[in-house]
Amino acid sequence: MAINRYLLDSDILIEHLRGKQQALQSIAELNVEGELLVSVITVAELFTGVRNERDEKAINSLLHLARIIPIDEPIARRGGMIRNQYQQSHGMSLADALITATIEAEEATLVTFNQRHFPMITNLLVPYTR
Repeated sequence: MAINRYLLDSDILIEHLRGKQQALQSIAELNVEGELLVSVITVAELFTGVRNERDEKAINSLLHLARIIPIDEPIARRGGMIRNQYQQSHGMSLADALITATIEAEEATLVTFNQRHFPMITNLLVPYTR
């Protein structure tokens, strides 16, 4: 039986860090259903918002729930190709292209509210209605 893998985007993690009940519940449910993953790109995005030691500890605690996926050479190459393909039509950033390549490499479902940045992703899950 294949395990479900869920790559968590920064938006749901930020809502979790802010204590939003729906985010807390969604991440807990996904953690039971399968394996939680976070791209190192998302780790960098989260740490961009650190204001104090408490923020840093909260992020570290949350990240312990997931397996952090590094950007290796195959993901970097694929990310570059994805950005080349979608930069003109979708304005895709390198960060989003690398996240897309990570989803492909891990055969994961992207958990995000940001459908606009990932219209080419078929395995995308919007965890709840905001």
